[in-house]
Amino acid sequence: MKSTQTLPQLLTEQRLADAWADLLNHPAEATVMQANAYRLAFADPEFMLRRETRGLRIQLEMLKPDLDQAEQGIEHTVVVFGSARFVSPEAAQAMLNDAQKQADPEAIKVAERHIRNAAHYEQARLFAQVVANYSQAQAADKRLYICTGGGPGIMEAANRGAHEVGAPTVGLNIALPHEQSANPYVTPALSFKFHYFALRKMHFMMRAKALVAFPGGFGTLDELFEVITLVQTKKAQPVPIVLFGSSYWKRLLNLDVMVEDGVISPEDINLFHYVDEPQAAWDVIARFYGL
Repeated sequence: MKSTQTLPQLLTEQRLADAWADLLNHPAEATVMQANAYRLAFADPEFMLRRETRGLRIQLEMLKPDLDQAEQGIEHTVVVFGSARFVSPEAAQAMLNDAQKQADPEAIKVAERHIRNAAHYEQARLFAQVVANYSQAQAADKRLYICTGGGPGIMEAANRGAHEVGAPTVGLNIALPHEQSANPYVTPALSFKFHYFALRKMHFMMRAKALVAFPGGFGTLDELFEVITLVQTKKAQPVPIVLFGSSYWKRLLNLDVMVEDGVISPEDINLFHYVDEPQAAWDVIARFYGL
């Protein structure tokens, strides 16, 4: 079918970067785009969202979270990753109750899986409390703050744990095609949204003093291996990398095969620490830094 758009319209669309498509996925936040030559350049959304100005947007996405965190005294973080699909124990129990009332075998099976995975949610919440309780007794420049991707699941659990003991928490969210907002336990002044995955991952590492990875999917693996690669290649300072849930991680990652085939060095195995309890995860971090 022939396009009804004019050539100028098509050219304008080609000049606009993918960020404009992202804004269209969030119409409540979108600005009506009307070209206006007289606008100040930095106040002109049509100009700022052109492909040619992508470098400026990358720089701004680097600067804004960095400056805001620095102004609020966030210098050291413990980054917690994990599945966005795990729900709280109370939510999982409610799902199971509903499934049992309906006598639906498939729904019961799914709810029972949610019950099992909710244990990870609870452990992430308790771990964050351990970190926050330690941190709040320290001088301001030595405090550790929980930082997550700001979404649901394990991220929510960790933000929730720190929030419950009165500590600020950081959320580095990402704009996705499906609507996603920060979980309610992220401190509003420390709730950031990114367009670029690369910039978001860079911000995770800029202040990270430890990484704690709970069971998760592709996103968790992406973030985990990004950190491992940076540490292994000495592009980043060594930090404790804690894999929470040893059964899951040892079934998923057969690192012995990688050593046997020579694709990693035997000492690379020492980059990881497997744990199954919140206090054990904190003990790895405390030993590393002599706390």
